[in-house]
Amino acid sequence: MKINYTIAFAILIAIGLVSFGFTYYQTQKERENLHHDIESRMDVFSLVIESEILKRDSADLNNTLDSLIQKFELNGIYIHNGTSNNSISKHLQRQDIPEDIMNWSMVADTVITYISDADTEEFIYVKSFKQADLSVNMIVLKVDYEYVNNIIRSIWYRNFWRWFLQALFVSAITLAIVHWRVHLPTRKIINWVKSAKTGDIEQLKQHKPAPFLEPLYKEIINITKSMHEAHLRAEEEARLREKGESIWTSERLKIETRNLLDGQLLVLVSNREPYMHIHEGRNIKCLVPASGMISAMEPILKSCGGLWIASGTGDADKETVDKNDKVRVPPEDPKYTLKRLWLTKEEEDHYYYGFSNEGLWPLCHIAHTRPVFRHQDWLYYKMVNEKFAESVLEEIKDESQPVVLIQDYHFALLPSLIKQKRPDARVAIFWHIPWPNAESFGICPWQNEILNGMLGADLIGFHTQFHCNNFMETVNRNIQSVVNWDNFSININKQSTFVKPFPISIDANTGNDKEIEIKTPDVLLKDYGLHAEKIGIGVDRIDYTKGLVEKFLAIERFFEKYPDYIGKFTFVQIGAPSRTLIKTYADVVSEVEKESERINWKFKRQNWKAILLLKKHHSHEEIQPFYQTAHVCMVTSLHDGMNLVAKEYVASKNDNSGVLILSRFAGASQDMKGALIVNPYDIESMADSLKKAIDMPIDEQFERMEIMNQQIQRYNIYQWAASLLRNLVQIRPR
Repeated sequence: MKINYTIAFAILIAIGLVSFGFTYYQTQKERENLHHDIESRMDVFSLVIESEILKRDSADLNNTLDSLIQKFELNGIYIHNGTSNNSISKHLQRQDIPEDIMNWSMVADTVITYISDADTEEFIYVKSFKQADLSVNMIVLKVDYEYVNNIIRSIWYRNFWRWFLQALFVSAITLAIVHWRVHLPTRKIINWVKSAKTGDIEQLKQHKPAPFLEPLYKEIINITKSMHEAHLRAEEEARLREKGESIWTSERLKIETRNLLDGQLLVLVSNREPYMHIHEGRNIKCLVPASGMISAMEPILKSCGGLWIASGTGDADKETVDKNDKVRVPPEDPKYTLKRLWLTKEEEDHYYYGFSNEGLWPLCHIAHTRPVFRHQDWLYYKMVNEKFAESVLEEIKDESQPVVLIQDYHFALLPSLIKQKRPDARVAIFWHIPWPNAESFGICPWQNEILNGMLGADLIGFHTQFHCNNFMETVNRNIQSVVNWDNFSININKQSTFVKPFPISIDANTGNDKEIEIKTPDVLLKDYGLHAEKIGIGVDRIDYTKGLVEKFLAIERFFEKYPDYIGKFTFVQIGAPSRTLIKTYADVVSEVEKESERINWKFKRQNWKAILLLKKHHSHEEIQPFYQTAHVCMVTSLHDGMNLVAKEYVASKNDNSGVLILSRFAGASQDMKGALIVNPYDIESMADSLKKAIDMPIDEQFERMEIMNQQIQRYNIYQWAASLLRNLVQIRPR
């Protein structure tokens, strides 16, 4: 508050001085004007009186002077005749006029004015003039001068005090503004710093910033998150250290990455960019696309500060890059560089939607959706792979033994394209989706080109050993090579490619804030006008590989077999539409919607639904409350590489409550030993598993969750990234 009073006092002094200066200047000018006005009037009066003296005798002159005094509101007149030594006095005596002034007026023959020193100030006008006989007459006029002082005092009163009162009003407003715009925001900043020191994100979010403090608020939020995450990791490391275990953290990965790379450039290539910029009104907003691949790979780039090359898809992406199509990310705390490549609509249609997602995706997932292979799609697929290869080669042209990590099925040809020009580069490709058996992959007309492209890499990674086996068998049947099953390597022309499993995972502490209040099902469902005692959760892209229809049929069968749960249990399915430009995906969206509507109509109750379908993309923060509240999570993929939703659900359950129902065809089923493993095609068995999960005793829930939590903690995303990178750099360059 002291600063408020200081500012107010300074304003008062400043405006007071300015008011005094302006008022003083105005009064001086006004006094000069009034003085000049009186002199002008006296000049006129003197001329009139002078003419009357010359025309009249003394008797008539007395009467005339009385009328003039009354007419011109004079206080007195004194006329001195220098020849006859005769004078006329009206309310003004000879002794009232200083002798030196009269003498000076006569000698100088000029007008002299002065202000009398009497109690009541009066203006004295002295003028001498010569008559025809050279005698000197003198006219002395006296008028009231007090009215001038009254006017000056009035100006001081009106102007100075009016301005001073305005200053008080301005000061009061300033105090209010300072309190509102400075003092209160300053208190908020103090609270932010206190919250940042303790890592209390929720407390920090309660103190919303003024618009001009938004950048500072964002920075403090980021600092708080970092401190909070570091605090959680430190606690977890301390806990595991007591048990004689070790845990991988971002800091440990950072140290490991720097040691492994030893200054070498790391280039990561993916189709999807980790950050995209879009227009939101007049502003540009930065978004993180939903992707398990991004969550897995970004820790590596943040650790080593490398380069990520991806296609730009945001409508504001071109506005945020430099002349080399690069931008530093993350926006709030830049750690590495993102380079964007621009694909034409034809390239995107044929390379991405065509060959990648209508050909390779269904081929690898074996989800009973017929893959479509078009020759034009294949040509564009090769063209885009070559475009990315040119970009990578340009970036590594001055680097010694660079490291290149290629992501997923969009770039099967890229390893060979890079190795042909830079055999010294260490190249790895991680295949995030399943690899089918040799017979299934044989459907692809260009299987040999794809296999040879991938075998240009030094290291090929899959989620599971089963997928590695399928790939090795596919190569063994189709490519002239030496397949070594002992160390899982493939030799072609004395060049080796290693094939290894790297089960991807998550950061178990992300969003895992123990202080967040777990909401009840009624609170979560309130916004949708629903009521339930328990809820289940499913989080999937709306994709034919995710088994959403099979999941809904199992829920329908559950309510048929166990009608006591009608009105008490609601299954919440969060489904993000994906690749809707492809007809098979659009058909899946329509089928999922129809099935949920049919089942809800079948078991219709007031303020209750069997299935709540939330068909839009949800952020991790929006999903987290559903994870924490749900009594059961269902992952029913018909075929999946890993499926991180299963691990995210387990990691979110701080109290080790809840049950995970997991498809045997998801890669996560090999890690999540505490889950209820199901066959998603067996509707009857899935319905019974749902009943078992809802009724499972809390002790059994705890035991199962504890097993899975320990697995996630030991083998988290940082351990996965370190293992992949370590295996790659240990391979000797060709």
